[in-house]
Amino acid sequence: MTSDTTGPAPTTDAAGPADAVSCTGLAYAFGRTRAVDGLDLSVRQGEVFGLLGPNGAGKTTAIRCITTLLPVPAGMVRVFGHDTAGDRMAVRRLLGYVPQQLSADSGLTGRENVALFARVFDVPRRERAARVAQALAAVGLADAADRLAGTYSGGMVRRLELAQALVSAPRLLILDEPTIGLDPIARTGVWEHINAVRAVTGMTVLVTTHYMDEADQYCDRVGLMHRGRIRALGTPGELRQGLGARRRAEGAPATDTPPTLEDVFRDVAGSGLDEKSGDFRDVRSTRRTAHRVG
Repeated sequence: MTSDTTGPAPTTDAAGPADAVSCTGLAYAFGRTRAVDGLDLSVRQGEVFGLLGPNGAGKTTAIRCITTLLPVPAGMVRVFGHDTAGDRMAVRRLLGYVPQQLSADSGLTGRENVALFARVFDVPRRERAARVAQALAAVGLADAADRLAGTYSGGMVRRLELAQALVSAPRLLILDEPTIGLDPIARTGVWEHINAVRAVTGMTVLVTTHYMDEADQYCDRVGLMHRGRIRALGTPGELRQGLGARRRAEGAPATDTPPTLEDVFRDVAGSGLDEKSGDFRDVRSTRRTAHRVG
């Protein structure tokens, strides 16, 4: 797939090309609730970056700011050097987005769903049919393309949504809980297709997930977010080793079992059950999506 990079020229610095995503002091509030509170984040070009954290940590709000779905002041968010405040359309042309809530229309075929997104993302008319077929083939849905999406399994629906995001040939693919509610085989299938496309195109992937095994296996780096800020950042291995070293320094008894990424998550977020860890809207949204793909 070729990438559409039209729009104002991105900014770069002396060190080289701009990061795929750069958030500087990103803040966003809903009334008195500060969902994102001074977030500093950099996602390098070409990497798979996992944004982890408990419900209510601010992950989805941060994603919506990055995708321009929520407005933020100039200078807070840049995508490949484009400021989301001033270059919204240029940013959107660079993105593919799979939201937490399901977006496929069960009354359309797989091909029609992807073709709709091709029009929404302004894929040139002469290229649409080929781009749609290419996106469906990339996620293994070519044979089911002309079936109604309502007949798809949960894993197929998620792969269809991935095709919708890929049809515009994005340089940055953003996935918000892409495998929620899927069985282990379907989860693995979704990631295999993501990595296959990434290997061909070199796209950057920013993903939120509550599955620590996914983050450990597939992410180059992860950021653990809690109460609106990044509290730990590094490769999964670095974070595991860092927690083990700190435990030893604090006199914890020796064990043959090294810390897991889930241990790091618990260490950063605590129980995740305090008054700021989310609300019923988060729970309802997660349950609704899991039920529909189950």
